[in-house]
Amino acid sequence: MSELKAVLGPTNTGKTHYAIDRLMGHASGMIGLPLRLLAREVYDRMRAAKGDDAVALITGEERIWPKEARYFACTVEAMPVHVAVDCLAIDEIQLAEDPDRGHIFTDRILNARGTYETIFLGAETMRPILRSLDLPADGEQRSRFSDLSYSGPVKITKLPKRSAVIAFGSEEVYAIGELLKRQKGGAAIIMGALSPRTRNAQVDLYQSGEVDYLVATDAVGMGLNLDVDHVAFASSSKFDGQRLRRLSPAEMGQIAGRAGRFRSQGSFGETADCPVFEDDLVTRIVNHTFDPVDHLQWRNSDLDLSDIGHLMRGLAKPSGSAFLRQNPNALDEWTLRRFAADPEILASTAKPEITRRLWDLCRLPDFRKAGHEGHFRLVQSLHEHLAEPSARLSNDAMENRLERLSSATGDIPTLQNRLAAVRTWTYAAHRDDWLEHPEEWRENTRRIEDRLSDALHEALTDRFVDRRTTALLAGLKKDKSLTADLESNGEVRVEGHLVGHLKGLTFEPVSSSRALEGKALRHAAISALQPILERRLSDMATADDSAFSRGSEGYILYKDEIVGRLKKGSHWLKPIVELIGAKDTHTDLWQVGTSRLQVWIGGHIEKILPSLHGLCVGQNTETLSGVAKGYAYRLAETGAAVDLRADDHSARLEATDRESLKAVGVRTGRVAAHLPDAQKPAAQNLIALLRSVFDGVTCLVAPAGAGSFAPDSSWTDAALQANGYIRLGQRAVRADLAERLAWEVSKRRREAGTPVFALPPELASVVSCPGEAFPDVLKSLGLSIAEKDPESGVPTLWRYKSKFRDGDKKEKNRTSKPRGARQKKPEAARQLKSRHQPRKSKRRADPDSPFAALATLIDGKKSPSEGSATPTKTEGQGANAESERD
Repeated sequence: MSELKAVLGPTNTGKTHYAIDRLMGHASGMIGLPLRLLAREVYDRMRAAKGDDAVALITGEERIWPKEARYFACTVEAMPVHVAVDCLAIDEIQLAEDPDRGHIFTDRILNARGTYETIFLGAETMRPILRSLDLPADGEQRSRFSDLSYSGPVKITKLPKRSAVIAFGSEEVYAIGELLKRQKGGAAIIMGALSPRTRNAQVDLYQSGEVDYLVATDAVGMGLNLDVDHVAFASSSKFDGQRLRRLSPAEMGQIAGRAGRFRSQGSFGETADCPVFEDDLVTRIVNHTFDPVDHLQWRNSDLDLSDIGHLMRGLAKPSGSAFLRQNPNALDEWTLRRFAADPEILASTAKPEITRRLWDLCRLPDFRKAGHEGHFRLVQSLHEHLAEPSARLSNDAMENRLERLSSATGDIPTLQNRLAAVRTWTYAAHRDDWLEHPEEWRENTRRIEDRLSDALHEALTDRFVDRRTTALLAGLKKDKSLTADLESNGEVRVEGHLVGHLKGLTFEPVSSSRALEGKALRHAAISALQPILERRLSDMATADDSAFSRGSEGYILYKDEIVGRLKKGSHWLKPIVELIGAKDTHTDLWQVGTSRLQVWIGGHIEKILPSLHGLCVGQNTETLSGVAKGYAYRLAETGAAVDLRADDHSARLEATDRESLKAVGVRTGRVAAHLPDAQKPAAQNLIALLRSVFDGVTCLVAPAGAGSFAPDSSWTDAALQANGYIRLGQRAVRADLAERLAWEVSKRRREAGTPVFALPPELASVVSCPGEAFPDVLKSLGLSIAEKDPESGVPTLWRYKSKFRDGDKKEKNRTSKPRGARQKKPEAARQLKSRHQPRKSKRRADPDSPFAALATLIDGKKSPSEGSATPTKTEGQGANAESERD
């Protein structure tokens, strides 16, 4: 008599492993499994141990049955129970309460036996019902190899590696998969709608470590052996074909139990929008204490197929047990009743063979998940061709059906729909009495299904996995020394994958539009990039100055790529350099690179601003006197020029001071001190950049090569002088040109020999000034208008407003005045007054006239006809009087 054993317990107890070992210990054996992919997994394991010829694989869609087969891996529905074997095992027997498939499991529990040993595998919740059915259920109770703990809610972005996210509905699964791709590199997808081959490929993607995350429906809870450390429920409700309902605690325990394999601890919790679990539910899942199964689905297996009426009455026959219940709404029974409602069908099923054929068609699985009505239409169309027992689908009929399904192009839903339809014809091909050439079509449908499955796997992988990132991560996990190649265009390839571009010392991932994905990619690739970065730093350290250049906004370039930026230092002429990139390289090399850039920028400043550099470092100011040294200091602080018009004239430069300043590059004059080499466009740009870095605001740059320009309100005096300009009226005039203009005006004054003198309009070209703005410029040099053209209003004569001409106080101090100078004052005043009487002519006075002699006297010079100087009124007195009238 067969020994009956129930091995019951939660997931991760080794139940299936134990049964397979027991089965292969006998001369023959058979195991029924809930899924085709599990049957394939067990088949491969037994074949490796017993050989190809000794093991058979039997499912509704696949049949490999060698003549000498002694061991059978099957789906529960496809088990050839008529074959006698020494040991028979049924896995996941708790599925006997499933409304659609449960009656098949119940039939196997009640009727399928091995000659010597029968093993039931399943949840502990089945023990009471087995006892109620008078089945020996006091067998081994197994405990988990690892503990299961509750970790609470966790954001998807914070989930630990080796996590499975449980969701329901393709839209939710896809949304989570895409999020994990962006943030974690990718995820495998497991759904019940996938073909076994696609599902296995996705499982391999996860198991291989190419991705660390899995997004699955409750299909993951049934027999899939996965290395999952954490199960996160994104939802706790599902649509079961009839209604949206919450998962039972036992179902949630089955799914959560996939966390932790063998001795590895597992955890579970919530994520996304899943409601937080109640304390009681958590306790039940952790302790595996669920409500016992109180009934099983049952169907009479002793059916009378003489006609459709007898068949339906046989299906409706009660079990006679309170623990065995019927489900009249099972898909196959519902489909049969739809056929029976047709009088023609009812009349045509008077023969047993016709009734058997109809019942076989009604039991076609709904691979398409089209619902009762949709599935009925498919069965109805088949019945039109196969109603007679002798009828077969021809090759032409199969080709027509499969032609539109064989294309492996399209998006994920399209491929899924084609696969589901092809699985229907794969199932049909394994019915020897449905097709003309079933052997041929088994091969054809399998080939089409494999091609579609592979295409679906690739489509899922392309959509939900970043292959570059996952390949790099997999290499790093294996402590593999990754090989990085740098192309001439800056492309970085690691193990042949394009991962990004190296710009200077900064790695930019190819997925820059997705910041988080790019971060993961950079993290994965950095170890492979390190040798390249270190080599580039070494090259920089020994590179010639010509390899470096200055970029905009304070950046420093090496071979036209940014490698550093300027930061504020102790002085605006002494910025410090910050290296950009290469943070993960050796500290010493990073410091060497930084030092090389610091040396280069110092040399660059000295080259473009030699005089300023000399003044700043102090090497050119040691021989300067106190006053001259003050001028040098002011220029080093200001930039290219200093406006001297407001200076205290008591601290005048001696000739020796001017020569000393000239020796260090400083020019001084009447209105400004300036540095000629700092007024060039390149120097102006560098000064503006250095001031911007130091001051923290963007500094203005004068128009390149401009002698003068009209500054707007944003130009301060300090900004002008930093560029080498001083403000003259409404114009900004370059300091050296302002000095030249002041010299030209003084020259015209001396040539005129009078306090009132003419200035030609052509002088405006000295400072590149428009004619209409030139009078304003002259006024800023201390001049006032002495006379205008009465018709045009254009100034014709000018005079100095200051008491001492040209501001030369020392010259006046050296001029002594005899006591008798006041005796001529009335006469001089009368002559001066006569100059401002209305004129009848615009002609100038004759040189031989008394006015010419008066000008000579006012200027403190000897008359050509006199042998000694005659004291007279000073120029400043006349100027002040004229200024008052103006």
